[in-house]
Amino acid sequence: MAHQDIGALPDEPVYWHIDTFTDESAARAAKSPTSTVVVDFGRVWLFTVAGKHWHASGGMHAATIGPLPVTKAKAFSADYVHSYFAPGMSAPLHKHSGPEGFYAVDGDTCLEMPDGAQTGFGPGNAQVMPGGEPMLLMAIGKTPRRAFALILHDATQPATTRISDWQPAGRCARELAATR
Repeated sequence: MAHQDIGALPDEPVYWHIDTFTDESAARAAKSPTSTVVVDFGRVWLFTVAGKHWHASGGMHAATIGPLPVTKAKAFSADYVHSYFAPGMSAPLHKHSGPEGFYAVDGDTCLEMPDGAQTGFGPGNAQVMPGGEPMLLMAIGKTPRRAFALILHDATQPATTRISDWQPAGRCARELAATR
């Protein structure tokens, strides 16, 4: 959906700030050098990677997700993805070279990794996954999952790599069965 080269991160924990605006010009006026304006799911969004206390001028704050567990790098890139999953749909097995944050506009989420699973329910549910770990993302519940993801990674590395050397233990499949 969008890619932004961010450069060096501040020397403090970083977060993904999500704000909505009534129009693109207002979002662009509130934009910082580490912000991206996106029009999707019928709204204007401002996505910003910054310290915990950053806030947009104007708009309506939707979420602050993090801290994002980044490792040291000279420069970072932010890759933003949107998804629409019917209940039971899952993304291909994959891993990221940096942390991934999720924000659901609607629907329920299950994220499975080798050490367990995280679930989130309803609008605004959010999770953070560390980089380098294999994962399965699945929509659970009864309504479609509309969501955004941020992959914050070393700019010299690919954001996402599909994998075939790990299989989930079925935790998300059991969550799906329990929510139907």
